[in-house]
Amino acid sequence: MSEIPTLTTERLILRAQRPSDTETLIAAFADDDFARYITHEGRGLDREEAWRPVAIVPGSWAALGFGQWMVEERSSGLAVGRLGPWQPEGWPDFEIGWTIFPGHAGQGYATEGATAAMIWSHENLGRDHVIHLIDEDNAASERVAIALGGEPTDTWTVPSGDSCRIWTTPWNRFIATPAYQRHVAAAALRP
Repeated sequence: MSEIPTLTTERLILRAQRPSDTETLIAAFADDDFARYITHEGRGLDREEAWRPVAIVPGSWAALGFGQWMVEERSSGLAVGRLGPWQPEGWPDFEIGWTIFPGHAGQGYATEGATAAMIWSHENLGRDHVIHLIDEDNAASERVAIALGGEPTDTWTVPSGDSCRIWTTPWNRFIATPAYQRHVAAAALRP
């Protein structure tokens, strides 16, 4: 496996998952509100159940050369979420997904981090479009997809049997968004 890159945005560092992140991830996956849209169980997980989603992301980097990053707040050093490329076996297409931990949602971190992940995926993996799998009750994630230039294009039945919407974001629509323009402007100001 090649080294997992670190990406920096105006407020965030997207970095490899570390052993020190394990307890933070287990605590997040135990929260029903956090876990309901992203786990097969649709609810909070106990320690044993949380092992798979904690371990699968580093495994994706090892197996595929891409995966999600831990999202770290630059100002505090706190891990506030996980996001990035995702395409496990059987997935309908290459996804950019996001999960922001309880207590940190609603601050624009998902949009900011997903913007960096989309640029990285385009530049390093040649992706000219991505999808976002979003439960139709998840209005917050729908707002992120809209901010990235996404539109609902289809539905898909996830492995748990539930249905979700497939949102598609083509590169040409993404680069016309304010989220992309903010990222480019902020990057130009960073040393």
